[in-house]
Amino acid sequence: MARFVRQTERTAGQLPGALVHVGDARPETICLTLFRFDETTFEETHPELSCALPTNGPTGVLWLNVDGVHDAAVVEEIGRMGDIHPLLLEDIMHTLQHPKLEDYGSLLFASLRMLQYHEERREIEDEQVSLVLGASWLVSFQETPGDVFNSVRERIRNGRGRLRRAGADYLFYSLIDAIVDNYFVVLEHIGDWVEEVYEHVTRSPAQSDVDEIRLLQRELLYLRKSVWPLREVLSSLQRGDSPLLAPETLPYVRDAYDHAVQIIDTVETFREMLSSVMDVYLSSLSNRMNEVMKVLTIIATLFMPLSFVTGVYGMNFRWMPGLGSRYGYFAVVGFMSLMALGMLYYFRRRRWL
Repeated sequence: MARFVRQTERTAGQLPGALVHVGDARPETICLTLFRFDETTFEETHPELSCALPTNGPTGVLWLNVDGVHDAAVVEEIGRMGDIHPLLLEDIMHTLQHPKLEDYGSLLFASLRMLQYHEERREIEDEQVSLVLGASWLVSFQETPGDVFNSVRERIRNGRGRLRRAGADYLFYSLIDAIVDNYFVVLEHIGDWVEEVYEHVTRSPAQSDVDEIRLLQRELLYLRKSVWPLREVLSSLQRGDSPLLAPETLPYVRDAYDHAVQIIDTVETFREMLSSVMDVYLSSLSNRMNEVMKVLTIIATLFMPLSFVTGVYGMNFRWMPGLGSRYGYFAVVGFMSLMALGMLYYFRRRRWL
């Protein structure tokens, strides 16, 4: 439940723009990685904070990646270098934001949820990624080291694709697209999990399946909570209202928007499948209970007339037919056996067995 309702009491009573870290991720050190590149040159460094975002020097695109947002002094200094609004810096340190997009004219800010699937715990892990786009530079803030941007870094290093030829806006799109594409990886694991539960429920339903279904429903609900606002972010981007986005980048943004819509459709499909799986589970339990009740009812019906006969001959009257007979016991047992076999034959004819 902590992932759905988060405690943010540290921000209560603070002034707007106050830099207070909200979140649990606190890496030991903050790592800064700077990429400077254009069509012909490329440079990758780990700069000191004092020169983390050099706006002067050779032309090209600057990409500063910051791993760790818990240190207000570091975030504030980077914000000063890039002339980033204090409210944006506040959102960067508040790591429980919903995905959103804000246009400040000279800056474009996007807050996204980067999701990864933990196979051992069977749980979706999330992390806030904040992207600040300037005219020729981009700063990405992450809570902890490790992300889904390795493919983007490799394309920059190897000069593949149009990243080295395009501007910072295409890098902005590429990072968002990497986050969106990784949602499909998470969905693939969730889909395998849904199929596994479905197969088990149809074969041999058990109480443990209910726990699996509820856990899956919770993960899908959390995934849906992250994807729906992302669609709004991409919808705002594809309208091309910001002057920081070049017209040639907008078709790529529309493609990312289509991917987000596809992810939402897949999530809704999985949610419907889980509802069907729960119905199958309840139906299986009901059928099993009906089979048990049918067997018990047949047994009880068989013994009702037999109990009547034994009850009659269990009465303590002195004069009863057959009590003095040598073969009376065997005759009564035979009669009771014939009665039971006759009832079984009748049940079989009526297809109750």
